Amino acid sequence: MKFFRNILALIGLLAIIAGAVGYVKAKSILSEFDPEIIPTYTAFAKTLLETKDPANAMVLAVPVKDGISVADVKESMKSLANARNFLFVGEAPFYKQVEAITEKPYRHVAFMSFCDARVGKMMADYNNVYTAFMPCRISVVEDQKGKLWLFTMRLDMMIFGGKPLPPELRKEAIRVWGVIQEVMNGAANGDF
Repeated sequence: MKFFRNILALIGLLAIIAGAVGYVKAKSILSEFDPEIIPTYTAFAKTLLETKDPANAMVLAVPVKDGISVADVKESMKSLANARNFLFVGEAPFYKQVEAITEKPYRHVAFMSFCDARVGKMMADYNNVYTAFMPCRISVVEDQKGKLWLFTMRLDMMIFGGKPLPPELRKEAIRVWGVIQEVMNGAANGDF
């Protein structure tokens, strides 16, 4: 019995030492990342565990207030974006393509694209891969029950999920992410 107790005590001591070494290493590694990395990945993991779907964790979904038309939502987004010096660069009416190939009516699904070329240039100059996030897209979707939604890719992981962005790029990326959310929330409430 004494032998087993000593073995368990030794295992416990080794676990404490390993934990302390792991903590110091993790802290050293984490110091190379953006200070917001833990809350960013925690929020992602929480949503992923709740929904079991990574798309839900990567996307911001905003329901449109009942009674607001598709046309009003789109005009609202354009107006709100323009007021924030965020350029509307185009629309892709996906539902029309579906109707053309199926020859049947389809619910409204369209992609609205917006851009701040100055920030886009900063992103492309920093890392060519960041161009995959451009232009910023907001989808206008009528779900299977007729409810309108606005969806966009979350920019949290791009901004906070790795090594810190250069200060000016980080500041501007945070601003753009804020503008996207303002445009979506405003349009979902019928603001102009």
